[in-house]
Amino acid sequence: MLKHRPWVVLSLGCVLALLLGSVLPAQAQGAVVRAVLFYSPSCGHCHKVITEDLPPLFEKYGERLQVIGIDVTQQGGQALYQAAAQCFKISPEQQGVPMLIVGDVVLFGSLDIPEQFPGLIEKHLAQGGVDWPDIPGLAETLAAAQPTPTATSARPTITATLAQPGSSATPAPATAPAAMATPTPTAQPGLIVTDDRPLGLQEKLARDPLGNALAIVVLIGMVSVVRYTAFAWRRLGPSSELVGRLIPALSLFGLGVAGYLAYVETQQVAAVCGPVGDCNTVQQSEYARLFGLLPIGVLGVVGYAAIPIAWSVAQFRHGKWADLASLSLLAMTLFGTLFSIYLTFLEPFVIGATCAWCLTSAIVMTALLWLSVAAGKRAISNLFHGEEHGIQRASIEHVGAHTRPGTAPQPDRPEHGA
Repeated sequence: MLKHRPWVVLSLGCVLALLLGSVLPAQAQGAVVRAVLFYSPSCGHCHKVITEDLPPLFEKYGERLQVIGIDVTQQGGQALYQAAAQCFKISPEQQGVPMLIVGDVVLFGSLDIPEQFPGLIEKHLAQGGVDWPDIPGLAETLAAAQPTPTATSARPTITATLAQPGSSATPAPATAPAAMATPTPTAQPGLIVTDDRPLGLQEKLARDPLGNALAIVVLIGMVSVVRYTAFAWRRLGPSSELVGRLIPALSLFGLGVAGYLAYVETQQVAAVCGPVGDCNTVQQSEYARLFGLLPIGVLGVVGYAAIPIAWSVAQFRHGKWADLASLSLLAMTLFGTLFSIYLTFLEPFVIGATCAWCLTSAIVMTALLWLSVAAGKRAISNLFHGEEHGIQRASIEHVGAHTRPGTAPQPDRPEHGA
C-alpha cells in the first residue's frame, strides 16, 4: 500500500482541483460590480460613454455589471452629485460630467472611464464584486425607482423622478424616456437611467438664476449693439487713433480666454468657473463643438489670432490692401458677434447653464465689432464708391487730352494709309 500512496495522493489532488475549479467560477459568476455614472443629457462626452464605451462591457459581463446613470441637470440628480462630491472629497476644479464612481474610485471624462473602468471591473469581480458606492441618498433613490421593461433589452431600465436625499416625497410613476431635441443618452442593457426627462424653460432658468440672468442681459446688450450699428451706419464717423489701438489689446485678451476654453475642451478637464455660472455643463454639452467636431474654443483662438493680423495690415499698408484688411476685420468681428449671440442664447434657454468665460468672450467680440465699424465703413466707401469716382476722373482726363484750349472736343478720326 505504501508504494501506491503517491498515486493516491495525486488522484486526490486532481479531484480537489476539479472541485475547486467548479466552485470558484461559480462564485465569480455570482459576483456583481455596481457603479454610478453622473451624466448630462446635453453632454457629448456623456453620450459617447453611454452609447459607445459601456455597451461592449455590458455584453461581455452581462448580469455581473450594473451601472446606474443619474442626470445631474435635474434637481434630485444634482443633489446626489453634490453629495457624492462631498463624500469622495472631489474638488470644484475636478467636478464635471461624465463622472463614474465604482467602489471608492472616481473616474472622470470620456478618456479615463473607458481606459480604467474595465480593469476595475476585473479587479472587483476577482474580489467577489462590489456594491453601490456609499453616496448619501442613493439607497433611497434606488428604492424609489420603479422598473419598466424596454424594447431594446430584456433587462429592466429605471426612470424616475429623484427625491431630495432624506426627503419622504412619494416618487412619481416611472415613464419611458421622452424624446429630446439634443442627443439624449439611450438606456443600454445593464444601464439603469434615472430622472431622464427634458427640462422645461422655467426649470432651465432656475438651475442657475444669477448666471442665466447675466447671460440674458449680455444677450440683450449684444443684440442692441448690432441693431444700433445697422440703423446708425450712415451717421457713424471715423474713429480716433486711440480707439483703433484698442483692437489688438482686446484681441490679445480674447485670445487668452479662448485659449483657456480650447484647453478645457480638448483636454477634457474641469474648468475653473468662479462664483457665477456652471462652465463645465456648458463645455461638456454638444454645443461645445461645431458640427460635433471642432471645439468652439479652438474656433475662437483662430478668430482672435486673425483679427490683430488684419488690423496690422490695415494700419501699416496703404491703398487697396489696407481697405481689404479693414473690410475683413469688420466681417470677422461681425461673424464672431453673431455667432456669440447664438451661443449666448443657447446657454440659458437650451442648456440651462451659463459659462462666465463664454460671456467674457462674447463681450470682447462685441466690443471689437464696435471698434471695427468706422474703418470698415471707410473701406467699403473706398473700394466701391471710390472706384466709380476713379473711373469718372479717368474719363475726364482722357477727354481733356484730346481737347485744345478754346475748342470743343472732336471725335477721333481714323487714320488713312499713304
